[in-house]
Amino acid sequence: MADVPASTAFEVVPTGLIDALKKIVGPAGWLERPEDLDPYIQDWRQRWPGRTALVVRPDNTGDVAAVVALCHRHGVPIVPQSGNTGLVGGSVPDDSGAEIVLSLNRMTRIRDVDADNNTITVDAGCILANIQAAAAEVDRLYPLSLAAEGSCRIGGNLSTNAGGTNVLRYGNAREHVLGLEVVLADGTVWDGLRGLRKDNTGYDLKQLFLGAEGTLGVITGAVLKLWPRPRSTATAWIAIPDPYAAVALLHRAQEATGGQVTGFEYIVRDAADLTFRNMPQNRNPLAGDHPAYVLLEATSGTAGDGLRQAVESVLAGAMEDGSVLDAVLAETVGQAQAIWRIREDIPEAQVVAGGGIKHDVAVPVSRVAEFLEKATEAVRHTAPEALVIAFGHLGDGNIHFNMTSDNDAARHDLLAQEGEINDLVESMVVAMGGSFSAEHGVGRLRLRQMRRYKSEVELDLMRRVKQALDPENMLNPGKLIVWPD
Repeated sequence: MADVPASTAFEVVPTGLIDALKKIVGPAGWLERPEDLDPYIQDWRQRWPGRTALVVRPDNTGDVAAVVALCHRHGVPIVPQSGNTGLVGGSVPDDSGAEIVLSLNRMTRIRDVDADNNTITVDAGCILANIQAAAAEVDRLYPLSLAAEGSCRIGGNLSTNAGGTNVLRYGNAREHVLGLEVVLADGTVWDGLRGLRKDNTGYDLKQLFLGAEGTLGVITGAVLKLWPRPRSTATAWIAIPDPYAAVALLHRAQEATGGQVTGFEYIVRDAADLTFRNMPQNRNPLAGDHPAYVLLEATSGTAGDGLRQAVESVLAGAMEDGSVLDAVLAETVGQAQAIWRIREDIPEAQVVAGGGIKHDVAVPVSRVAEFLEKATEAVRHTAPEALVIAFGHLGDGNIHFNMTSDNDAARHDLLAQEGEINDLVESMVVAMGGSFSAEHGVGRLRLRQMRRYKSEVELDLMRRVKQALDPENMLNPGKLIVWPD
């Protein structure tokens, strides 16, 4: 869609349509003052400032359907939005002013909790932390866990197939979903809210909308799986010599705990140091400088010291053979939280440092160490002053491979090489059988990579699905896939 001059930006949305949308959602369901619109038209990284004439905020599925149907009839595109915490520009409007923002942040009901069926049914606007709390009230666990869990919302989590720190044990967001409720591009509602683990009656339609970034339909509700709550937890901060030792430690810990490793986060020294330097509430639990660290967490449904003893045994054996340099096990919940805060504060520490180049990539676990070694060497050859801020979910092969610099001039030079470095890193990832977007999605940020690395067969299949479900391109245009191409 072409940009519209500022003086006429809002004239492309008819006044009559705006009035009708306001009537559907009621006085509390819309925003149009510039100061009220700002949080909805700026992405978290502030790379894609947008414009809109109106933010509509329905509080139920019927009103969502009515809004979508009305916009569809008038040919006005919609940008679905949940918590707007994404990192790839997938949840904000473009700068034309021709798109309406549909926010689900008033749809916050926990519709049902079925402890016997181990399911929870929720509105798409529920904050992730509130879903976790509702599960805990019935002695269950909802395991999706992200640094933004206090502000991100489940509709966005499902629309981007969020990963987080527990994927190793519980899988990505799509693996938590048993049923969905979705408003389609013409306002039709598909009610697929079934809490069944077995339903062999044709296409698994929910999978079309999970990870589709709001381009095929607007998720308004979901039935999510719950798990038993852990009765014991072991959390360790571990110094290691290199990523090869980290991979070996992962397999060793999985074997010793019977597959009960929940989180396994890899953090290079520069990433850890950046956090200690820029987020002063964090302290290194270990003395001295070490090449890299692992944050290991294991959980068990059985109370007692058995799990902790198993982890202690793994660490003792690894220290004897030199694959672990030092380690500390959290003694209290507070100590475990402090260790996790180090990891969770790395993205914010990069913001404080002035930003940089970011990659959210995945390779097979068997090639993570090779990737880290080769990619680090290649980046340092291309940009010698760059700090490689590599960290992430090594247990599932997902590494946030980022770069920054200690001074403004060097960081400016680094950013000038962003395209070259992106191609260098991402081509290496794809050559290793990996993905250039592991958990953050595509949005606007990675459209170029979609064209470059996706096969024509894959792109054509995606276009066919888009054509079938949203032939007028009314839902989140310009995101995930450029269609028509």
